[in-house]
Amino acid sequence: MNPLYAIEDVVPHRQEMCLLQRVLHWDQDSIEAELVVPGAGLFIENGEMPAWIGIEYMAQAIAAWSGCRARAAGAGPQLGFLLGSRRYSSLRSGFPSGTRLRVQARRELLGDNGLGMFACRILAGEEEWAIANVSVYEPTDAKAYLESGKA
Repeated sequence: MNPLYAIEDVVPHRQEMCLLQRVLHWDQDSIEAELVVPGAGLFIENGEMPAWIGIEYMAQAIAAWSGCRARAAGAGPQLGFLLGSRRYSSLRSGFPSGTRLRVQARRELLGDNGLGMFACRILAGEEEWAIANVSVYEPTDAKAYLESGKA
């Protein structure tokens, strides 16, 4: 079984922008993370998180997966980029405050060039509330990439 790292040790997001609360499980191909939708804070409207934030939940789960792999190899989390999604679909217009959600991401492909595609879903209990295929990019040297002006 792989070690479970604190979320702040595997994602670069901080404070209110770190939307996940903990890693439940990860392996070489997938991750499952968890959060409880907050009652107040960024993005909360009328007692719920808008469903479009689900894409960010998924992207942070992928970042946590990458960070877990990096930590297991003795390194720290790297900066990555959400490129987009295909077929994001949510059964709800929002996620009610206080709801415990599980965010799952499974690697479909990951190239040597840092481009990846993940099949993701958000569950409340056993009910699937949102699904998407999410494209990401993790450059081998994120600092040099940002300084190059390509970002």
